Amino acid sequence: MACINFPSPVFGPIKSRRLGTSLGINLLPEERKICSFDCIYCEVGLRSRSAVKNKLPTREKVREVLERKLQKLKEDGEQIDVFTFAGNGEPTSHPDFENIIDDTIELRDKYYPEAKITVLSNATFLKRPGVIRALKKIDNNIQKIDTVDPEYIKLVNNPNAKYDIQKVVEQLKEFNGDVIVQTIFMGGNINGIDVDNTSDKYVLPWLEAVKKIKPKEVMIYTLARETPVPTLEKATKEQLDRIGQKVRDLGIPVQVTY
Repeated sequence: MACINFPSPVFGPIKSRRLGTSLGINLLPEERKICSFDCIYCEVGLRSRSAVKNKLPTREKVREVLERKLQKLKEDGEQIDVFTFAGNGEPTSHPDFENIIDDTIELRDKYYPEAKITVLSNATFLKRPGVIRALKKIDNNIQKIDTVDPEYIKLVNNPNAKYDIQKVVEQLKEFNGDVIVQTIFMGGNINGIDVDNTSDKYVLPWLEAVKKIKPKEVMIYTLARETPVPTLEKATKEQLDRIGQKVRDLGIPVQVTY
């Protein structure tokens, strides 16, 4: 198992399967994962159980490093398609998230005005008004919903606090369509327990949630890198295409990544 720890606060640019040439912004420490989920497929690995505390990068540090990086990329003639908030955990957990988004918009407009700003989130901090305001300012507000089955969520996503998927669906409805739903489909097992979420048992209730949210797009994908649990398996092209067609049948654009 070879998991990734991303530098902080800026990494890349890297080629993203879904987003193009992406400059990553990691608002978590580079030494370890800090996340409200502990997904068994996460490329960063599983959450550390140690009590070691790592400081988050400050707003000032993020701005300073980001501007220095953008100056260098511009001088070198590098193209950037997207600024992506991701990295070693949940980006919206940063207490200064809204202000960092404001700084990023300002720097994007100065150096790469055509680039998009994307946040990859698990929707666990939507109770914070500042997070909602920030997400409404960006181009790609991408929120994870792998399933609406509470037992599957507990097994695969491992929330570290109370997580009510129906409440999350209601919160995502508040974006009035200006949101992208992202879902990973896979097979295999963990400790002998099946984690295949490609059957109608999981897909049809998930589709009902998608209908309620009315996102501007749905992104479905499968495993692409090594995972902390070696018994997980990629979903097949046929499985993803079948699910993708069900989303299209709702009249919602879908991006399928194999």
